[in-house]
Amino acid sequence: MSYSLNSTLLLTILLAIGLFFFLRASSKDRTTIVEISSTQKPVKVLNDLCQWLNLRGWKQTGGDFEQRILIFKGQVVSSKFLAIFLGFLGGFGSCALGLVIIQIYPDLAWWPLLLGLVGGPLSGIIYFKKSAREEKFELRLINENENENDKTFMRLRAHRDELISLENELGEKLQLKSDGSLFKTPI
Repeated sequence: MSYSLNSTLLLTILLAIGLFFFLRASSKDRTTIVEISSTQKPVKVLNDLCQWLNLRGWKQTGGDFEQRILIFKGQVVSSKFLAIFLGFLGGFGSCALGLVIIQIYPDLAWWPLLLGLVGGPLSGIIYFKKSAREEKFELRLINENENENDKTFMRLRAHRDELISLENELGEKLQLKSDGSLFKTPI
C-alpha cells in the first residue's frame, strides 16, 4: 500500500470518527444549574417566567409548594434539515471510505461503494432518534425570609441554551443577575 493511500485512509477514518462524535454530541445532556437574582418582587418574576415558558412551549407538570419548586416539561424536536444533511454527509463519507477500500483492494470491484447506502441513512436516523427527547425546566425560589418581598433569588435547572435565551430575552425586563457563567465557553 502506498504512502498516499495510507494517508487518505487515515483521513477518511478521522472524518468518520468526527461524524460519530458529532452525532454523539447532538444528543448529549446539557443540563445546567444557575442561580439568578432580581431586584423585583418574587410574584412578578415568577409570573413573567411562567408566561415566557408557556409561550416557548413548556408545560407546567408539577411542583412542590413547601420546597418552592415549579417543574416544566417540553419536547425537543429533531431538525429534519439537519438529519437530511447528516445523512448526505454520512453517505458521502461512506462512499469516500468505499473508494479508498477499492484502491487498496481492487479485487472487490465496486462493492465497497455500497457503504454509502448504509452510512448515509444510518447517520441521519441516529441523529433524528437521539436528538428528540423530553427536557425539564426546574425553577426553585430560594428566598430565605418571607420579609424579602423586594428581591428574588432563584435556582434554575434546565438546558444551557434555554437558560441563555431566558437571560437574553428577560434579563433587562426582570433585572436578572447571574454570575455570567452561561456566556463563558467551557473550554
